[in-house]
Amino acid sequence: MPQEQSSIKERQRFKLKEPRRYKVIIYNDDFTSMDFVVKILTEVFFKSPAEAERLMLQVHRSDKAVVGIYTYDTAVSKVQKASSMARNEGFPLRLTYEPE
Repeated sequence: MPQEQSSIKERQRFKLKEPRRYKVIIYNDDFTSMDFVVKILTEVFFKSPAEAERLMLQVHRSDKAVVGIYTYDTAVSKVQKASSMARNEGFPLRLTYEPE
């Protein structure tokens, strides 16, 4: 049986939306050195030295700070990389991500 072709085209509508974004949060502890926190902020989160120091002091004073807002994959990757660096140096630095 031959297939019939029609001249009617179906329209498909796609709803595109921005990907959900996630906040990366760094927490204060009594063991991780301030210099190491600045190092993490400059090397992993690409903060300027002045911004990294400001964030480090904010974490020190208020127990936590948002260090960036990223897509899910980027947030997970940065948290894992920073946590791995901290464990390799023997620090219990804690970072998490949560929806914005």
